[in-house]
Amino acid sequence: MDVHPSQTPDSSDPIVITGIGMIASVGDDRESVWEAVRGGVSGVRLVGPEDGMPECLRIAAPVFHEPEEPGRLKVISLALHAAAEALDDARVYHSGIDFDRFCCAMSAHMCEIGTGWFGAKPHDPDEGWVDWRSQCLPNSGCSIVANRFGLYGPRICHSSACASGMVDILSAVRAIRDGQCDIALAGSSEAIDPLFAAGFSKMRVLAEHEDPAQAARPFDSGRNGFVMGEGAAMFVLETLSHARRRDANVYAEVIGARMVADAYHVTGIDAESPTLAYLLKATLKQARLTPCDIGYINAHGTGTQSNDIAETRGIRSAMGSAADSTLVSSTKSMLGHLVNAAGSVELAVTALALRDGFAPPTVNLTNPDPDCNLDCIPLVGRSGQFEHAVKVSIAFGGTMAAIALRRWPEAQSSFGQLRREAA
Repeated sequence: MDVHPSQTPDSSDPIVITGIGMIASVGDDRESVWEAVRGGVSGVRLVGPEDGMPECLRIAAPVFHEPEEPGRLKVISLALHAAAEALDDARVYHSGIDFDRFCCAMSAHMCEIGTGWFGAKPHDPDEGWVDWRSQCLPNSGCSIVANRFGLYGPRICHSSACASGMVDILSAVRAIRDGQCDIALAGSSEAIDPLFAAGFSKMRVLAEHEDPAQAARPFDSGRNGFVMGEGAAMFVLETLSHARRRDANVYAEVIGARMVADAYHVTGIDAESPTLAYLLKATLKQARLTPCDIGYINAHGTGTQSNDIAETRGIRSAMGSAADSTLVSSTKSMLGHLVNAAGSVELAVTALALRDGFAPPTVNLTNPDPDCNLDCIPLVGRSGQFEHAVKVSIAFGGTMAAIALRRWPEAQSSFGQLRREAA
């Protein structure tokens, strides 16, 4: 069946998610990660140089993943893994898609300079190694993913710190709306970089705890920082009409997507967080929703003292009295802070939460901070048929992004199907 591209997109045609691929410290595919997050399983552990981690890092949430070819940067290998799953999930190679109009939007990456890539001679191609020159640019990952899967539409690559994945997803949605493409692969990946690890260590923002699994504790009175993590998530996005023509399954609809700048401080946000409040209000306005419509917010929730309080205040300011009945959680408590990949992995979790009607928990939240006075779902997740959810990302440099999703009525829950079959 051929899918004919529309050069003049209908602005009323919904943008929907038809494929999700994901890998993180708790699982190597979408459903295994989601099952672990549902169950409050932490991927945080003690690490050291023997695990390929920087010497300054004692606690992290790494992904143990063998690259598909020697010499491939881990951050790119993780992106390829998630992209392959997303494209297979969306069945894009079985429905006559025009790959000349297939966008690839993927966040920029570091070049792992701590491992000696710069100044090294190119590896011998005859030995199967990848030439470092093909991977050292910030947009190399985006290019390699697009080339691998034959995506010849626009290539979009942003570096916006912890909001990078969200910004590229927003950009992919805009590219579809502008008629530059019919369909897009969008997301981000992250492998722990020695330079970032050293910087965060010097800033004293990395969490410490005698039990590594309890180190990440967003919104808890005993929180003392975040845990670095690894992973990737990629999405297939397209208009509903395009998805229907090729009989694709739909997870959720993207009904609101906004980005703003907080001109306050390079690594912090205003304690009252007026910019975050504005972002949430603008996202809800674009989505034509009221605060009472939102059932779940996946917070940025780093676990630092200042961020969690400021984020709470921003959410309360935007949501008003509806904040008392809105479920909020931070999955960084289990997956760690994935930096560039944080937004995309957490958006994937948000979409699956909508699909299954289950809000994941904030683990380690044993003593909630009175200043973080939201329902942050301590320890155990909750079932509920909420129809709308929001993902928020807050980044160094002042970038903030939010995406509002609507649950698709016909979304198929693989997790639910597995549970029914087991019963």
